[in-house]
Amino acid sequence: MSMVCRACGVAVVSGYVRCPRCHAELPSGAVYAKRSTVDPGGTALVPTRFPMSAVVVALGVAAAIILVFGVRTGTRRTEAARLPASGPIEAADPAPPHATPPAVVSASASEASDPSAQELAVAALDLEGTLRRQRLWGRVEITGPRIDVRSGSCGDPAMRPTIEGRKPLLRHAGLTKLRCLAQSGAVVFERDF
Repeated sequence: MSMVCRACGVAVVSGYVRCPRCHAELPSGAVYAKRSTVDPGGTALVPTRFPMSAVVVALGVAAAIILVFGVRTGTRRTEAARLPASGPIEAADPAPPHATPPAVVSASASEASDPSAQELAVAALDLEGTLRRQRLWGRVEITGPRIDVRSGSCGDPAMRPTIEGRKPLLRHAGLTKLRCLAQSGAVVFERDF
C-alpha cells in the first residue's frame, strides 16, 4: 500500500517515516489514502542540457584526421610531379658513395644513357600504371626479353584485355613474352608478343 506525501504530493511506499523527496514527516499509524490528481511518478534527476563539449571535441578530432590525410596526399602529389615524365626511376643506392666501386657507377651511367633500357623502363611503368588504374594491382619486373607481372588478379577477366591494350608499347620496347604470376609465384598465363 502506498501513501501520498501531504507536502509535495509524491507517492511513498508505506514504511517510510519521512518523505524521500521533501523529507516531511509522514503519519505513522493512520492509513493515509489521499489520492493526487497529479501523476505521482517523479524523478530525482535534474534535467540536463545537450553535451556541446562532446560535439566540439568530435568535430576537432574529425578536422585533425582530415588535415593529416589531406597533407599526406598533397605531399605525394608534389613528389610525383617532381619525377621525370619519360625517364626511368632509379632506386637510391643504400651503400655510401665511397664504398661503391667505380665500375658499378660507370655501368649504371652507361645503362641510363642506353635508349632501349629507357624504353623498357617506360613500358614497365606504363603497364604498372595501367594495372593500378584498372585496380588490378600488379608489380612488373623485366627479365631480359620477358616481362613478369605478379598480381593476385591474374585470373580476373579484365587482366587480359588490359595487357592487350599495352601490347604495342611492350613490343616496341623489345619485349617478346609476358608472364602473369600469382602472388605465390605460380604462372597463371603466358603470352608471346
